[in-house]
Amino acid sequence: MRFLCFLLTSSAIAAPIDFVRDVRPIFQKHCYECHGEKKQKSGLRLDIKSEAFKGGDKHAPDIIASKAKDSPLIHFVTTDDEDELMPPKGKLAAVEVETLTRWVNEGAVWPDGVDLAKLEDRRDHWSFKPLRSEGQRAKGGEIDAFIDSKLKENGLHRSRDADPVTWLRRVTFDLIGLPPTPEEVAEFLKNKDHAAVVERLLASPRYGERWAQHWLDVVRYADTHGFEVNTERPNAWPYRDYVIRAFNNDTPYDRFIKEQLVGDAMGQDAATGFLVTASVLLPGQIGKDEPSKRLARQDSIDEIVVNIGQTFLGLSIGCARCHDHKFDPISAKDYYAMQAFVAGVEYGDRDLRTPEAEAARAEAKRLQPRLAEIDKELARFVPLVKSGAERPMINARENADRFASIKAKRVRFTIKTTNNLEPCIDELEVFNTGGENVALATAGTQRKSGGDIGVAERHELRFINDGRYGNGRSWMAAEKGKGWVELEFNQEQTIERVVWGRDREGKFTDRLAIDYQIEIGDSAGQWHTVADASDRQKFDPKNKKLAKPNLTGLSPDETKRAKPLIQEKADIEAKIRAAENAQKVFAGTFRTPDDIHLLNRGDPEQPKEPVTPAVLTALGDLKLPKESAEQQRRQALAEWIASPQNPLTARVMVNRIWQGHFGTGLVPTPSDFGHLGMKPSHPELLDWLAAEFIRSGWSVKRMHRLIVMSAVYRQSSDMSDSSDAAAKDADVRLLWRFPSRRLEAESIRDSMLVVSGQLNLNMHGRGFNLFDQRGGLSGFDPIETFTPDNQRRMIYAHKVRREPETVFGAFDCPDAGQSTAIRRASTTPIQALNLFNSLFTLAQADAFASRVKKEVGGDIAKQIAHAYQLALSREPTREELDETQPIVRQHGIATLCRALFNSNEFLFVP
Repeated sequence: MRFLCFLLTSSAIAAPIDFVRDVRPIFQKHCYECHGEKKQKSGLRLDIKSEAFKGGDKHAPDIIASKAKDSPLIHFVTTDDEDELMPPKGKLAAVEVETLTRWVNEGAVWPDGVDLAKLEDRRDHWSFKPLRSEGQRAKGGEIDAFIDSKLKENGLHRSRDADPVTWLRRVTFDLIGLPPTPEEVAEFLKNKDHAAVVERLLASPRYGERWAQHWLDVVRYADTHGFEVNTERPNAWPYRDYVIRAFNNDTPYDRFIKEQLVGDAMGQDAATGFLVTASVLLPGQIGKDEPSKRLARQDSIDEIVVNIGQTFLGLSIGCARCHDHKFDPISAKDYYAMQAFVAGVEYGDRDLRTPEAEAARAEAKRLQPRLAEIDKELARFVPLVKSGAERPMINARENADRFASIKAKRVRFTIKTTNNLEPCIDELEVFNTGGENVALATAGTQRKSGGDIGVAERHELRFINDGRYGNGRSWMAAEKGKGWVELEFNQEQTIERVVWGRDREGKFTDRLAIDYQIEIGDSAGQWHTVADASDRQKFDPKNKKLAKPNLTGLSPDETKRAKPLIQEKADIEAKIRAAENAQKVFAGTFRTPDDIHLLNRGDPEQPKEPVTPAVLTALGDLKLPKESAEQQRRQALAEWIASPQNPLTARVMVNRIWQGHFGTGLVPTPSDFGHLGMKPSHPELLDWLAAEFIRSGWSVKRMHRLIVMSAVYRQSSDMSDSSDAAAKDADVRLLWRFPSRRLEAESIRDSMLVVSGQLNLNMHGRGFNLFDQRGGLSGFDPIETFTPDNQRRMIYAHKVRREPETVFGAFDCPDAGQSTAIRRASTTPIQALNLFNSLFTLAQADAFASRVKKEVGGDIAKQIAHAYQLALSREPTREELDETQPIVRQHGIATLCRALFNSNEFLFVP
């Protein structure tokens, strides 16, 4: 430090320092290697004036004019801390340190125009420029002309056409994710009408199921929240169904974007499930301190911004959360301005506002009174207390205690223990032998308690017998774990049962009495215990359902009268559950937006200047005032993204569509069109497709037609006679042949089901279970009993985040932990083992065999031929027939079916 003080004082008497003559040589010799054009460690660059004065990531600015002692640059070249000392290879000479110190103290003069390097204009990038399609429309088969031109440049040419069946299997797998039927094969071979096939497939409901899966991969859709607890999102599936319907309806892509960002203003509530598809910490997983809450909130908003950026724009906007993007023209301020558009979005369920949901609510409301009547009637058919019959488990929703009829003037309900906290009862009912509830306040019954918590209009003693259910009108005792409440009738009653519940609406299970006593007071003032919890089943805190009526101990007449009521009750409850499931969607809730600030290093505890909603400055100048309403913010963002003038939106989507047909996009990095992404193999074709996309009214189906009707798409995938082409273009990016690829996991599973005749084509609704639990920490055992419901298409499976499906997870099926813009195809022994030995494969092979036998009879040759037709869309060759007949005779047709499932011909897009 004494050395530094000497430098600071002695600098005042020496000649002025010249940057070019004195300072830049020091930077060149010692600093440019790590802080120059090729590298910028810690975000610091010292060969460009503007960047040097901007400073690094952690301690900007590094150069503070006239204040050497406060400048990090001087600190790092003078410190005694070896971990901080710069340059790392050795300390600067004393004279060099003195020169830098004097230069800073003299005002850090750095003349303009003297830099030897030029700062790259990161906005000068192909993907940020307007579409270059006007006047470039190709002639005579647009796609083919672009591809042929590039092939010619490289001395290549297209391969011959694939045979008709190969094309049919290819286009059928691509558009609906299933193999063609033998009837469809025969029809196509008869008329060779390619256009008719394409129209049939695009009109199929299966098309939306196939292409929605591509989209859900990108947005990381799942039916659980993720992180360690990974609890269920029971109402996430309406978003999945929205996406399927949108593709089937050919919703214009610009509208598809807007609906997912602001569908609440467009009659598409489920569409905004897009905003909250990512993992999120639940309130119980967040620390109670304010910094933890602020960090969790930042993380949740970040996920929304990341999803918007990579999905619609193909940009890694999230990289600018802690500092300016290292490669793309996205500043940290840009990032937080994008946050401001969605700063009012919270992760959560909300009511669906659709005609179907409103009808479901009306239906549930209509059914509730009858359900209440049935419950009252069934309460008469519960076993008598102390009868020896096992009585139902105590339940938070409703409990009935039936005893021999007795005269009573008062009833006292004493709670001895609760599952937690102070006891709470929403309604205490007492029924006489005529089935009348004599406890009601309207009948003149008075009440008192041993003490209660008074919460106005929610928890009051008067609610204990007001005839209304639910936590919102309930009584709560004052003492933790115990309390009592007493009812006194206006005249003596002959009673036979008491019915009570914690919350008949089924929303709350806490504060439940799990040990209690019911006493009867007669006219003489004597008290008698008529019921308690001793003969009930052990309380299960996980049980939230109403206990099923127990007919044991009832008389034959009571049993006869109770059975139809029990069945009616079950039917009504099923209808109410279905109605309730149709009413909500996990699609975010909206509130007044947070105030957003630029955060130093992304730390919510280091807020800097406030920012308002604004789009990326490299792509536009749209800004909104701070006062803008929440929905208005998302609306403006959606309009900007979906604008034909946005250079990225159409390019990104047509590239995703192209990738879905050829396995690799024209841009091989489909969610990164920035500087770190790869350049397009055919930039002119990409821009022409994007322009056509916009001209067509953003029709996704029209893009499919253009692609699958091209000669490029019809090529053979055979490369046996193209060794030269393979040497020049091993990755087939120039498309001199069709690049065959393995089917995705879902298509393999669905194809096995369709070939075996077991595929259930029911669409939409709550997902079926792949595992024995729908969320949780661990221990997910697979469901291996196959029913019509779990033999629906795999897109309808309840998707547990970060838990691969047992059989088909081995086939690179993403687990929704992160966005999957490309399905990487691995090859492992586990795949073959799963596809040969799993219970699913064995069950489908048996079903496949049964179908074959049923459709062609017992002739083995016919069975083999039919199996090949169903699985591979062709007849077996003579050699195949000769080889398989002995095996089928010895082991049965199911063995062949199993082998066909494992064949490359079955597993690959040809």
